[in-house]
Amino acid sequence: MTAIASLINHQVRLAARPTGLPTRANWNFTTEPVAEPGSGGVLIKTLYLSLDPAMRGWMNEGKSYIPPVEIGAVMRAGGIGKVIASHDPAFAVGDYVNAGLDVQEYCLIPEAQIKRSGMFKIDARLGLTTWLNVLGMPGMTGYFGLMDVGQPKAGDTVVVSGAAGAVGQTVGQIAKLKGCRVVGIAGGKAKCDWVVNELGFDACIDYKAGDVKAGLKEHCPKGVDIYFDNVGGDILDAVLTRITRGARIIICGAISQYNNTTPVKGPANYLSLLVNRARMEGIVVFDYADRYPLAIAEMAGYLKDGKMKSREDVAQGLENFPETLLKLFNGENFGKLVLQVAKE
Repeated sequence: MTAIASLINHQVRLAARPTGLPTRANWNFTTEPVAEPGSGGVLIKTLYLSLDPAMRGWMNEGKSYIPPVEIGAVMRAGGIGKVIASHDPAFAVGDYVNAGLDVQEYCLIPEAQIKRSGMFKIDARLGLTTWLNVLGMPGMTGYFGLMDVGQPKAGDTVVVSGAAGAVGQTVGQIAKLKGCRVVGIAGGKAKCDWVVNELGFDACIDYKAGDVKAGLKEHCPKGVDIYFDNVGGDILDAVLTRITRGARIIICGAISQYNNTTPVKGPANYLSLLVNRARMEGIVVFDYADRYPLAIAEMAGYLKDGKMKSREDVAQGLENFPETLLKLFNGENFGKLVLQVAKE
């Protein structure tokens, strides 16, 4: 039994909104006592946190699909944790859960916020970090972005940027399972080799080593039917020159633009959408929350059958959060970036 009164919660709070890449100066490390949950509440020990490119956008002030993190607030993050105290009959001590835990060691979720936190029990036998990747928010983003927005058909050519990242690896594997030809775009030979040899993509273009346009011409000779965009910028422009009539472009992210100190660069080749009667549409995963269980069940089946893989890049220590987050923006992470906060 955990002596809650003796616990201290270490937290990372947003100290100032960054210009360009965030630095340690944008964060405050704070501590506070851990409180016993009230009626209907749950106390969770954080084990793993999901680090995602979207976190950079949450640090900015301004209107978006979700309110910004307030100055002085604990940084927003999803995570996997273990229930250590509960006054909610749906959650027992020892349960593993997926929830919005934020960047801290312990998360107290009052009864009124349990539904809003998105908390649900998970099957630890499938791997805890898998629930932050293929079975977590990135996997849901990839699944619904591809299936609902992209509407793949057998024989389609699908291109996905950030192919070795959290969302990209799910998109490519699902597309292959649906009978598509899949071409990834990633940075570095090791990532490209893994995408092809381990995940089963048909090809992968190394944007660090050569001309993306030339790679698209070689590997997509009949054009691109679906493009799942995680990076924006020049790569989006290059793909737009190769789309087919009726193509679908899914805008999931634009990591190449998130730390700009100048206005975001829009696509110069957008008239290709007109010429090809193509469609470009954004995906925000929260819109599909009521259908997560269906996607989880399908992909959990693929994982159990060995038809899908889930690769996580796990860093250690809450104190290393500022530097670990930056791995997303320099392409250093290999797979879904996860921060381990505590051992089970």
